Amino acid sequence: MTTPPEGRAPTEPQLAAAADTFSMLASPARLHLVQLMSTGRYDVGELAERVGLSLPTTSQHLRKLRLTGIVSATREGRHSYYTVEDPHVVQLVEQIFEHIAPDGSLAPDPPRKDHP
Repeated sequence: MTTPPEGRAPTEPQLAAAADTFSMLASPARLHLVQLMSTGRYDVGELAERVGLSLPTTSQHLRKLRLTGIVSATREGRHSYYTVEDPHVVQLVEQIFEHIAPDGSLAPDPPRKDHP
């Protein structure tokens, strides 16, 4: 999705696609899965173990994330490996965790570079 030029409102399709993306990331489990997959590729078993979910539940979340294009899968033999390759999604997830402190509160904004 491209950013609308300054002063122009996003189109209806852009708003719908953005809402769909945020909807997929609104689940703590899916957000955790996306965060993990943004750092490398994992099979469903590794993801389930790292996130603390059952294999069927993890598979359901991965299916939803694949259908929306947030996650991609590569088949190697009997295993599928999942990853997030879209740099915009990776950046979005990285930014939200920079903004949220470990205790769940909002982290303070870093000092602005244009003001001392």
